[in-house]
Amino acid sequence: MSDFLGAGWSTYIALVTLAGIFWCIWLLFSVRKVKAILKPDGEVSDTGHIWDGDLRELNNPLPRWWMWMFLISCIFALVYLVLYPGLGSYPGVLGYSTDSALMSSMTAANDELKPVYAKYVKMDIEQVAADPKAREMGQRLFLNSCSQCHGSDAGGAKGFPNLTDHDWLYGGAPENIKTTITNGRGGVMPPFGAALDANQVKDVANYVRGLSGLPADDLKAARGAAVFKANCIACHGSDAKGNIALGAPNLTDKTWLYGSTEATIIETVTKGRTAMMPAQDKVLSPEKIQLLTAYVWGLSNNKPAQAQ
Repeated sequence: MSDFLGAGWSTYIALVTLAGIFWCIWLLFSVRKVKAILKPDGEVSDTGHIWDGDLRELNNPLPRWWMWMFLISCIFALVYLVLYPGLGSYPGVLGYSTDSALMSSMTAANDELKPVYAKYVKMDIEQVAADPKAREMGQRLFLNSCSQCHGSDAGGAKGFPNLTDHDWLYGGAPENIKTTITNGRGGVMPPFGAALDANQVKDVANYVRGLSGLPADDLKAARGAAVFKANCIACHGSDAKGNIALGAPNLTDKTWLYGSTEATIIETVTKGRTAMMPAQDKVLSPEKIQLLTAYVWGLSNNKPAQAQ
């Protein structure tokens, strides 16, 4: 879609839109008849279209009310396109945009609900997570804002983390989760297809599988240890337990974001991976982020602190 945002496409779309409206007006007046066309015997002539043997389409002029409604519709379209966006990138005289309308609506809603959330802002995340009413509100926020990627049960999917376990790429402490929700995350696993040959990639894939207790070729894994040490420890660490500052996963546990088969790991090493967690600070108010943080934290902490 970004290909259609250039100035050339904008002009093209505007011209086609205006041409279509003026063509409709021209068509209306070009076929306009004031009186019905009569046959010599005085009957109204027809267009030659006959259905069911005797159902004829008469050649009468358009009803005057219909013509005026059609013309008013065309004029309305022209006025609308002057006032509101619709002609390519032209913003309209009133400067209206759906983005600004949405932000205005969200701001008004947040201001209206702020008193409801106010008491939770001053509470610790653990305390908020222990409050039944706060959990209900947090769950609704999660379903509206997060379930599209992480699932309604927060169990995740391929490429989308499971939020109910204790495996956290950027840390599972309340402040880490809050930072993730507020600012988003951008994770990148660089491709090594150009740096490593096919055999080296297979070797390191087997080595990594062995780290988490999966079946692996011992000979390939032994060679893969050297490949890992030379290329992977900068992010995943010498012990392969990852780095939450970088979002580098722990390779020694049973959690695999994209899958643990040899073929999948080879694909990851060869082509790399790119993941994006969108920032929510422009969508959710600080009060809502507080509630959502508490809900997400509580998903993997079955014994939250008691509310006071």
